[in-house]
Amino acid sequence: MAGSTHIKLVQSGPAKFVVSNAAGATGVIDGPADMGGENAGLRPTEMLLAALAGCSSLDVLHIMKKKRQSLERLEVEVDAERADAIPAVFTKIHLRFKGYGAIELEKLQKAVDLSMEKYCSVSKMLEPTVKITAEGVLG
Repeated sequence: MAGSTHIKLVQSGPAKFVVSNAAGATGVIDGPADMGGENAGLRPTEMLLAALAGCSSLDVLHIMKKKRQSLERLEVEVDAERADAIPAVFTKIHLRFKGYGAIELEKLQKAVDLSMEKYCSVSKMLEPTVKITAEGVLG
């Protein structure tokens, strides 16, 4: 077994939860207003998109460093489409990685491709049911 993960989710409002990991880092999940949500956190589906962007971004940073690219900052925009049904699962997700610094676009795109195709655990979990596309662009 490669390892295990433990998180804890604690209700802190009518539809609000604080999630924490074993190291004590926290995040906030909040529901819609009609459930008592206060727009004080991400929705669960937004948290999933953030997990995908974060997972792949860590890969891209690591790969760009190995390629000796001076990536100063990375931004990722994620657009997703959901099914018009219940549950409203994601059907398409597109990630746009914007790299800043003295970097080569081809190397950024290769890093993005490697992450999506080989390294990102979140991408691999979603891949069987969601069409995921990704592109690298210079900032």
